[in-house]
Amino acid sequence: MNRNTSHRITICTSCRNKGTTCQPGYELIDHLRKAMEAAGDTISGDFEISGTACMAGCDHPCTVAYHATRKASYLFGDIDPDDDIEALVDFARQYAVLHDGWCSSVDRPGKLRTSTLARIPATIMALEETAERVS
Repeated sequence: MNRNTSHRITICTSCRNKGTTCQPGYELIDHLRKAMEAAGDTISGDFEISGTACMAGCDHPCTVAYHATRKASYLFGDIDPDDDIEALVDFARQYAVLHDGWCSSVDRPGKLRTSTLARIPATIMALEETAERVS
């Protein structure tokens, strides 16, 4: 993780569209990285976008998580790499400025209003470089 990065977006790379061998997570990572780069300084805060092998959202491919130290985390499901990029970028803008990460479903952009699988209370993340306690 980049030491200057304050936010993370994690995308499941093992999710498969039902009945296919297609793993859209890799495509979603590529599309989202390009869209975030194009958004440039309209997003206050740095985001690292990465993939992970499984997020246990198998019935809702693709699954996407937003998380940051001391902020609520979100897990979204049924995300389409072609149709939902704008909502993901808009939520990054919103999430970056939320002090504690907490927002109501009606305040989330587009499909993210109805595709939230979980909102996890804020934690203090321990970083390898620091002696912070996980609480």
